[in-house]
Amino acid sequence: MALPVVRVQRNFAQEPPPQINAPLVADWLVRFLQDEVRRRRGMSKVVLGLSGGVDSAVVAYLCARAFGPENVFAFRMPYKISSPESLAHAQLVVDDTGIQVETIPITEMVDGYLAGQSEVSSGRIGNICARCRMIILFDQSARVGGLPVGTGNKSERLFGYFTWHADDSPPINPLGDLFKTQVWQLARELGVPEEIVNKPASADLIKGQTDEGDFGITYAKADRILHYLVQDYTADQLESLGFSREDVKLVESKVKSTHWKRHMPTVAMMSASAIGEYYLRPVDF
Repeated sequence: MALPVVRVQRNFAQEPPPQINAPLVADWLVRFLQDEVRRRRGMSKVVLGLSGGVDSAVVAYLCARAFGPENVFAFRMPYKISSPESLAHAQLVVDDTGIQVETIPITEMVDGYLAGQSEVSSGRIGNICARCRMIILFDQSARVGGLPVGTGNKSERLFGYFTWHADDSPPINPLGDLFKTQVWQLARELGVPEEIVNKPASADLIKGQTDEGDFGITYAKADRILHYLVQDYTADQLESLGFSREDVKLVESKVKSTHWKRHMPTVAMMSASAIGEYYLRPVDF
């Protein structure tokens, strides 16, 4: 007697986040950096902000491979409430890669502006800090003759979890098409210290604050959903794959509500030669 066929439904929500071939990605990103900086722009040095987090650490390791540590200039830019651990973790990266480093505190710069303000929220302070850091980074790039390199990942960009015209300002970004969970995979391949890879991701604005706490969802869950969402899966389709409707709605709402942050300012078209503009814009996540 033939046994009945038992169909096991695949639960995509329980599978690992999107995986990468980390050695291949590392090699490709090194070549990307060399092509963008040396061939396209005729430069040999780069500058970056080194926060002590995994994203900037990964970029530092990639740049050290691409240009040699003597041509990589990292800047630690702490505010008075920044965690001392962040500075220490940034130093681990410097010690391991041999890149150049300088610490430029931004407390006086930020507080000089805040002195004229009242009832400033932590969100506003965070945005002010981010923009002050980018002023320093671009000014230092002019001083050393290096190109600023961005450190934002795809998860943050899709969630709009960055300060507009600050974190997204550098002209090149090697991590912009990698989900956060993929950045962690790449970090392990590059040899980023475990203290950095394993700690909870944080904007380091408030003691105990974490990215995932702000999101209301883990990066692992969010990246699984984002992986399919950007391939045009609907909420109903994602739910049929095993994702909870609550998680899907949360992720989808963050992507839709921050669409504007992933664009340059919208120009009112007055001619057929508007720079970078055209009438029928494609859907962009």
